[in-house]
Amino acid sequence: TNIWLMPRGTALDSLLCGAFAGAVAKTVIAPLDRTKIIFQVSSSRFSAKEAFRLLSCSYTKDGLLSLWRGNSATMVRVMPYAAIQFCSHEQYKKQLGGYYGYQGKALPPFPRFLAGSLAGTTAAMLTYPLDMVRARMAVTAKEMYSNILHVFVRISQEEGVKTLYRGFTPTILGVIPYAGITFFTYETLKKLHTEKTKRTQPYPYERLAFGACAGLIGQSASYPLDVVRRRMQTAGVTGSSYSTILGTMRKIVTQEGVVRGLYKGLSMNWLKGPVAVGVSFTTFDITHCLLLKLHQMNCFTH
Repeated sequence: TNIWLMPRGTALDSLLCGAFAGAVAKTVIAPLDRTKIIFQVSSSRFSAKEAFRLLSCSYTKDGLLSLWRGNSATMVRVMPYAAIQFCSHEQYKKQLGGYYGYQGKALPPFPRFLAGSLAGTTAAMLTYPLDMVRARMAVTAKEMYSNILHVFVRISQEEGVKTLYRGFTPTILGVIPYAGITFFTYETLKKLHTEKTKRTQPYPYERLAFGACAGLIGQSASYPLDVVRRRMQTAGVTGSSYSTILGTMRKIVTQEGVVRGLYKGLSMNWLKGPVAVGVSFTTFDITHCLLLKLHQMNCFTH
């Protein structure tokens, strides 16, 4: 059968596969994620040795599961985020494909980048407060906030609802290049792969490799904004005043330098990012293909 005549799957399929992909990827890298946030918001120097020490201290003091502290909050954020991002990416691809006259075919470079950026922005806008809460939970003691709802209530009461959106601008500014470059790289590698091998579907390990490259490039490009965002989000807890993006950047650079400040923990991200993006894109593609096959076999009666 012609690949473009296959049912493209429903938006609900994309939502479900996206949520699942996000959950799998984030759970795999949760301990690294938590360690990275703790370093990003403190002024202590980052090194692999220090990161490892932090992980082992956490393990000996609070047990293995402590390494996944805040992971339930991550799931609450990442499942809707990934679901919206993957689903809206499929929709934007369709819309832009129609607009540029590339219906059902791989998009030209700029719209390909645009579809990714728009998908990331849509997801970030709709789920931002959850990210704020996640950062707070990662850097505070268990006693301060007992659960996700408790964080929402306390922040709203003590610091005002506006605080839930603190650090929103650097997040959006970071998401545009990050999501754009990540989706663009992944889609481009898949397209090149199809042209070279004449196989429409890459093998899972190839998808992993494509996703890893996409994550590596995307994260390096937008990393300083990630550090700025974390500082702004946790300002209320760490007792520092970071109110504007440029002010925060200036402060970090003067106190800690460019590489050690704005790129703090990036090497950790080089390990974590490619794994996360690779796992999530691969999981999404494979589950999505699986659902399409089930639709074709009419396993779901509408």
